[in-house]
This record gives sequence, structure tokens and C-alpha cells, in this order.
Amino acid sequence: MIHAFAFRFRGPAGGLAVNLRAEAASPEGGIPPHSLQIHRKIWLGLPAAGLHWKDAAWLAFGVSLNARALSELAPGGVLIRTSSLDYPLSDYRSEAAALAMDGWLHERFGLESSGAAVTYDASRGGFVFSWGGTADPFSQEAT
Repeated sequence: MIHAFAFRFRGPAGGLAVNLRAEAASPEGGIPPHSLQIHRKIWLGLPAAGLHWKDAAWLAFGVSLNARALSELAPGGVLIRTSSLDYPLSDYRSEAAALAMDGWLHERFGLESSGAAVTYDASRGGFVFSWGGTADPFSQEAT
């Protein structure tokens, strides 16, 4: 069953808006070819129509924030089939896809907060994203 989630954040100079539609399924029925393995038996199925690479990367990161909890909840695995990711261009940054997926997973599975959030800080150039215990995802710096 497809479940919709609307992520919204309002800042003083605009906001972020993302609508995500997805469903959770057992991977036993097969993994679609346009899917990404996130962690062990946790998979993300991308929309057949495709996505911008940044949106796909941030959606995958949103799943990864919750992958260990999902593995414990569903030891047989889970396939998150994303059917759509919609947003107005004026209220969007790719990072918001991760927050939408994080929110979808928390709502759908009742998981504890991953700590992912966004704030607005004009002194730091606008939207500031934080990822719980994960620092600077996709950093080019060696860790």
C-alpha cells in the first residue's frame, strides 16, 4: 500500500517542501533493477520514471539513517519502493529528499528519531541541515 508523506519547513525567507509517495514490501518478490542496496537486506527502489542523481543519493541517505533500526525491525529485509518525489522548484534543495524519506520511515514504521533536521540560519547562508550522529554526508574529505 502506497503511503504519502509531506515534508515542510518554513524559514523567514522561504521554505522547503517535498511530497514523497512510497511503499514497503518484502524483498522476497524480487528486487527491481532500478534499486539500490542500502544496508544488508534493506533496499531502495527508485521510481521507474527516474530521478535526478542528487535526489536519488539523498533519498538513499535518508534510508541509511534508519537502516540499522529497519534491519532489526525486519530481519528478512525490506524494499522501500519510491513511486514519486515531487517538489516545487522554488522551495527545494536535494537534501530535503533525505528529510522526507526519514520522515516517511518514522511515520510508516514508528522508528525513533534519527536526529535529522533542518534549521534556518541567515549567518550561515540559509538552510542548515543536521544528520543526527552522521557528520557531513558525501564529504570529499577522507575519513
